[in-house]
Amino acid sequence: MTYSLIAKDPETGVIGIIVASRFFACGARVPCVGAHSAIASQAFSNPVWGTEGLRRLEAGEAAQEVLDDLVARDDGRAARQAHLLDSHGDFAAHTGEDCVDWAGHRIGPHHSVAGNMLAGPDVVEATFETFADSSGQPFAERLISAMEAGERLGGDKRGKQAAGMVIHRGEAHSWLDIRTDDHHDPLAELRRLYDVAGERYLHFAEAMPSERNFSGNPDRTALEAAIARGEAERRAAGRVSRSLATGAP
Repeated sequence: MTYSLIAKDPETGVIGIIVASRFFACGARVPCVGAHSAIASQAFSNPVWGTEGLRRLEAGEAAQEVLDDLVARDDGRAARQAHLLDSHGDFAAHTGEDCVDWAGHRIGPHHSVAGNMLAGPDVVEATFETFADSSGQPFAERLISAMEAGERLGGDKRGKQAAGMVIHRGEAHSWLDIRTDDHHDPLAELRRLYDVAGERYLHFAEAMPSERNFSGNPDRTALEAAIARGEAERRAAGRVSRSLATGAP
């Protein structure tokens, strides 16, 4: 009922999961992301695979070791699907034999894709290859574009409803966490939300505190100046705000 992409930028260590499905609020259920690892638990999803799995991955356990244990302990393993990234940069994936066709996964050195109840294997292949071929673009843009490529090949064979994207930049807290839970075109809506995030929120995110810099950059003057520069650049390029908020510039 879902397809998702986990990726890690080997240069920066940034980690992200993006998911789309004809299932309500998949962005709340599927992704579990930490500072150094991530897991997507889907199909007949077991949320404990996500919560326990992430805890163990963050503690340094290997992806395949964690996955093998989760599969062995779960009587519902045949209906589960998951893929995960450990803190060492290694991936593992499981697609149970009872996952609804088409179901499968593909793992690469820096990203993995898994899906079930899809229009066909081309959905996973297009998602995987589009991300692989887009190096040099912004990380979030690569995630969204890859999922859009999979959607063009049919995506979830039942249709569209929800999508979500979570990105961490080496911290336990997210750098960006956006989702749409019930929408006729959720990936398009996710892209709009990402565009709106770029107007103000991502400038704020750059100033957020971190474990290494507990105070962050609390200088509101610098933050407002960065937002103003971004707004000026957007207007100079002829792009209007995509925000639906009252009083959006």
